Amino acid sequence: MSGTSRHSPGSSTDDLVLRELGYEQQLSRRMTAFGNAGASFTVISVLSGCMTMYGFGMTTDGPAVMLWGWVAVGAMVLFVGAGLAEVTSAYPTSGALYFMSHKLGGRRWGWYTGWLNLLGLVAAIAATDYGCAQFTSAFLTMQFDTTAGPGTTFVVFLAILLLHAVLNVQGVRLINTLNVVSVWWHLAGVAVIVGALLLIPSHHHSTSFAFAFVNNTGFSSSWYVALIGLLMAQYTFSGYDASAHLSEETTNAQVAAPRGILRAIVWSWAAGFALLAGLTFAIQDYATTQAADVPPAQIFHDALGPGAAKALLLIVIVAQLFCGTVGTVAASRMVFAFSRDRALPGWQVWQRVSNGTPKAAVWLSVGSAAVLTLPALHSTTAYSAVTAIDVIGITPAYALPIFLRIRHRHRFTPGPWNLGRWSLPVATVAVAWVLCATVLFCLPQHTPVTLDTFNYAPIALVVVLAVATVWWWLAKHNCATPAGPTDRDLAALESEVI
Repeated sequence: MSGTSRHSPGSSTDDLVLRELGYEQQLSRRMTAFGNAGASFTVISVLSGCMTMYGFGMTTDGPAVMLWGWVAVGAMVLFVGAGLAEVTSAYPTSGALYFMSHKLGGRRWGWYTGWLNLLGLVAAIAATDYGCAQFTSAFLTMQFDTTAGPGTTFVVFLAILLLHAVLNVQGVRLINTLNVVSVWWHLAGVAVIVGALLLIPSHHHSTSFAFAFVNNTGFSSSWYVALIGLLMAQYTFSGYDASAHLSEETTNAQVAAPRGILRAIVWSWAAGFALLAGLTFAIQDYATTQAADVPPAQIFHDALGPGAAKALLLIVIVAQLFCGTVGTVAASRMVFAFSRDRALPGWQVWQRVSNGTPKAAVWLSVGSAAVLTLPALHSTTAYSAVTAIDVIGITPAYALPIFLRIRHRHRFTPGPWNLGRWSLPVATVAVAWVLCATVLFCLPQHTPVTLDTFNYAPIALVVVLAVATVWWWLAKHNCATPAGPTDRDLAALESEVI
């Protein structure tokens, strides 16, 4: 098979599986199982999601929902992750969710799953990198005693996007190394932050504070506010499909990729709760912290002083940079896979691979993220809307292949990693949770609803589905479907394995 010299030893079996699914091996297969799990763990990134959405949590729910909502959402996400992991084991391709839906439900199911997944992945880059820009601006404010406005923050955001594009075009070997480093950076970072907030401040809240409820949304219903407050946890628990998107670059992908999904969720569940508890109990003045541009930075400053605050901010910023790097990997692989099947306008360009890396797809991913975040220049709630777009784009895309696995059980042949007799119960709970979460995050987050407070996530979702529908009718006759291998192809590959 052409190009086997750039693959790791023992990757021929993976290449055979890929050929049986209808694709040639084009990407470099050099990612380890730990690197694959590290990718999803890094994209979830509790030091990104929890930190950047902490102010949203303080406003919409307070400690009660931030802490216990995290526990509840994490449990539900385990069901979704397990259901997705089982389907990933059967279909380990870069297209991931899109390809799964295509195989189980047909071309149109795959088409819409792909567009939703792409929306969520691009929004994830935008949300992560803009959040990183906000934390970087907070650090610069502390260091140089300046004030960073929306324009300055957006410039920092563009610089971060550029950095992530440059890192991604270097190849998967560098990404694998960064994934491994990122896991230890995140775990050590959480330990340092929680340890400092636990040992240094002279004042901590009592345990009863963990059940305090805060509502500054303008809505009178506590239940409504608590439910929309789950966005912080659900937003953070997204991106674990990175392990699936990196299947074509991972050795022993049918086992390593599904395990990577679940390992990332469990690691994040534990680390995130410790981080949220450490931050919450160390708040010195709730009103002052809530009013700050970057509430965690205010917690660090008030509890530890300016010097320690800057050091901890640097830990968070580096973790967010790791997160954005791998988020760009996942999005670019989706762009590549979708374009490989002629499902994107300009697919001829975006499917190109250079030295085992889809470089054009990388640039399209970061460019789209920049465009999606433009409203942040004029809207104070645009960031929350971008995070909601991430959730309502990517989360339904997780559920669609799981739903189709239930609906078309006769079409599904489990891979080596599977749930056995628990498959259908787990899948049913996963789909039910995703339906609830999708509805919740299309709802208004503040009242009165104005141009500044409007949640434009549902509009973005409708626009993407409309574009997908129009493009389907224009391109469906030219859109390629994965072609099965010939007997000669399989015989050649089997001879390599033997």
